[in-house]
Amino acid sequence: MRTSIATVSLSGSLTEKLTAAARAGFDGVEIFENDLLASPLAPEDIRARCADLGLTVDLYQPMRDVEAVPEAEFARNLRRARHKFELMGRLGADTVLVCSSVHPLAEDDDALAAEQLARLADLAQDFGVRVAYEALAWGRHVSTYDHAWRIVDTADHPALGTCLDSFHILSRGSEPQDLKGIADIPGEKIFFLQLADAPLLGMDVLQWSRHHRCFPGQGGFDVVDLVRRVLHTGYDGPLSLEVFNDVLRQAEAGPTAVDARRSLLLLQEELGIVALPAPATPTGIAFTEVVTPDAEPVGALLGSLGFARTARHRHKPVELWEQGEARVLVNTGPAALPHSRLRSRAGTPLDGTTLAAIGLESPDPAAAARRAEALLAPVLPRRRAAEDAPLDAVAAPDGTELFLCATSRPGLPDWRADFEDDPHTPAPPGELRVDHVALTQPWHQFDEAVLFHRGVLGLDPQESVDVADPYGLLRSRAVTSGDGAVRVPLTVGAAPGDDTAHARHIALATDDVVAAARRFTAAGGRLLPIPANYYDDLAARFEFADGELETYRELGILYDRDTHGVFRHCYTRTVGRVFFELVQRDGGYRGYGAANAPVRLAAQHTAR
Repeated sequence: MRTSIATVSLSGSLTEKLTAAARAGFDGVEIFENDLLASPLAPEDIRARCADLGLTVDLYQPMRDVEAVPEAEFARNLRRARHKFELMGRLGADTVLVCSSVHPLAEDDDALAAEQLARLADLAQDFGVRVAYEALAWGRHVSTYDHAWRIVDTADHPALGTCLDSFHILSRGSEPQDLKGIADIPGEKIFFLQLADAPLLGMDVLQWSRHHRCFPGQGGFDVVDLVRRVLHTGYDGPLSLEVFNDVLRQAEAGPTAVDARRSLLLLQEELGIVALPAPATPTGIAFTEVVTPDAEPVGALLGSLGFARTARHRHKPVELWEQGEARVLVNTGPAALPHSRLRSRAGTPLDGTTLAAIGLESPDPAAAARRAEALLAPVLPRRRAAEDAPLDAVAAPDGTELFLCATSRPGLPDWRADFEDDPHTPAPPGELRVDHVALTQPWHQFDEAVLFHRGVLGLDPQESVDVADPYGLLRSRAVTSGDGAVRVPLTVGAAPGDDTAHARHIALATDDVVAAARRFTAAGGRLLPIPANYYDDLAARFEFADGELETYRELGILYDRDTHGVFRHCYTRTVGRVFFELVQRDGGYRGYGAANAPVRLAAQHTAR
């Protein structure tokens, strides 16, 4: 199906918005009236620009407060409409959106609304324009799609149809009985379909709409079910996105348009409209890669955790450190930091030590790369020697490099073949394995990151969690494989100026966190100190065996329970923007110690 996006969904000038939409692969645009009014280009120039970019102008929007008003007011509306219809001819748009009235003079009179909309459609037809009538969820008298359709049906005019908007419909009710009326609308009378998702919030619907819409798949609405119902009517117009929120108004138009297009591709995949390469969900963490200008502090930290430097890359300044099943690459190359493309909110590279890449074990790396490319994820070029393993790598929205690996799989490239073993340092015996990798996201890419990891990698998003930080609120949402072999908590801070304050970390699983913590400190490592007040509170909340709580207090071990089991964990000091966590999961515990996150964050701020 054809795809479209409203210019109000993108930031920047109208020219920048059109360019971003075209580059992302959209077929058309809805031109928002304010974008046209603010543009220095004449309507004819905008039409030509769209044609040059391969875009059609699918909708001009919106006209407001038109129907069910006193006759004198309606006469003024017709005069205004005549000017807009003339303008649409110059613009090359043949459909106009008319929102249900919120005018204080609007009357609760369906017959009057139908009569006036029919007269508006008469005028529109003279200009070759169709009128798509949409029920705003906060409309004064018409606030539901089925009410709007009844008025359109009563008017019975060939140039008058309805516009269905997923936000306005699903924000009012998403149970099957709420949507069954869609089947009663003939497909040819649905002139337009606008799509938006949103988190499930209990708030005023107008504020919800203006500040919290997101792209399909990023919120809590069942947009797929609604679109399926609309398509069953025979609707054959475009799938068009009309999304606006506080983040998109400040984010760069190009990446936003790509995120939007990806959301529609995934929607169409779920509907069976497009066939994409099937997800090849990762089965484990092959390695994590830390880039740093100085390997000594990172090496000292890894050594204290029981890692040994077991190999070096044949051609690059990259070391392989191993302990049990956990592997960490330490990259000190001069191009390592710029190559990671990690950026601050100001767009400048982040200096110092950071977690820049993850190696994901994949059941089919080539298929995973094909899916990533089909979903507009950049496949990264790699500088490599002829004998180096030809690993595919893609970039996550935040710039993290994701390598698709098949470690020790016969017939497939093995990344470890690029390393020469150190004969004097064999891999040490150990029990550590990667439990999860926590990635801090730029504030404007959080929803995009969740959709990327779900759609491109096939990971399942978990419930969103808000965590108190000393300087605001953090939003966190983990994406995981079904068996928990891959866990990636994604976190973003609330303050737009505070990207660099929140480090990333690698959580290492152990069967005995107390023993692991003691080995770490005995080797010279320093665990994050936790305030005594925390342990006083633990004593009030839980019962412990004799001496157990004192041990946790001594080592800085935190404790949590859920309905499935127990979680014990502690943290190393931070090096640059990286730290490690030692974790012990017992009894099927599924979380990440979110209840302890405020204490940990405050302790890290104090240590910093």
